[in-house]
Amino acid sequence: MIVPLRLIVRFGAGGVDFRLFLKTDRQSPFLLARRFYAIMTRMATDPVIKPTTDLFIAALWSAPKNEPILRSLLNAVMTDIGQPPVVSATVLNPFNVQEYPTDKQIRLDVRVEDEAKRNYIVEVQTETHTGFYNRMLYYWAETYGSLLERGNDYDKLRPVRSIVITEFSVFPELKGLHTVFEVRARENPAVLLSEHLQIHFLRLGNWDRRDTDLEQLCRDLRGWLRFWAFGSKLESDKMSAMLQDVPEVQAAYDEYRRFTADPVMREKVKARERFLIDQRLDRAEALAEGEAKGRMEEKIATARNLKSEGLDPAFIVRMTGLPLSAIERLD
Repeated sequence: MIVPLRLIVRFGAGGVDFRLFLKTDRQSPFLLARRFYAIMTRMATDPVIKPTTDLFIAALWSAPKNEPILRSLLNAVMTDIGQPPVVSATVLNPFNVQEYPTDKQIRLDVRVEDEAKRNYIVEVQTETHTGFYNRMLYYWAETYGSLLERGNDYDKLRPVRSIVITEFSVFPELKGLHTVFEVRARENPAVLLSEHLQIHFLRLGNWDRRDTDLEQLCRDLRGWLRFWAFGSKLESDKMSAMLQDVPEVQAAYDEYRRFTADPVMREKVKARERFLIDQRLDRAEALAEGEAKGRMEEKIATARNLKSEGLDPAFIVRMTGLPLSAIERLD
């Protein structure tokens, strides 16, 4: 059954009137909302590009000239937990935003190696999904396993540190905005199995934007969180005043302003957003259709059982909602 949904969108005194035709016989409010959101996104002409936009993040940290900026982030994270700073940082999977295909699913994390051959995975996650934590652990394991070539000894392995910036709330039972997971003994947490595994979460989604929440962090990490949280919201002079104590973060903000002022980059961000939204809608539709199919199969099974008991077809129609013709065809 094709169900027309009429949406009237008004801008000022005018309006845009169009119809959206939905293919399934019963659409969930969730799916309708997602479709409407997609339409509105396509109609948007000037989207806000946040400092956490994955295209910008990958382009920022991949540029060789921005090595001091990348190193600043790594050092802010590591010194915040009392570990020595990084001397140099080399991107192992450099990203060229000019050649980026916006209509393909590409993982936009940044993999980095320091002077001691320690590896870092840096990525931004803007929305949660089923299996999110397992996925983060898998990415760490995938990178760790790739360090050992066939025939090499295990002492060739080096530490891998994942740094995940989340825009949604994670681990609400924990207080700190910088959360670190390691492999430690339950009996005595001071005993570390190996320093090779560290997964850091910088939890933007858990921050209510009060400065008091940042007091637990080192100065440079406070600068990074302020940049990510306010870079697209405050005027440039206010942001510069906020970041004046951390010149590398100020440099990241300057790069961000150049990126957002570039019409080519803005179009690439819009195209990627459209692609990602279409993907989410496709998944939502597939899920809704699968659920509808499952409900129909359950009704048919119930009707078949009731019919085998010799119950009246009219009663089966009332119990299952199936048409009489469908019940009569059941064997």
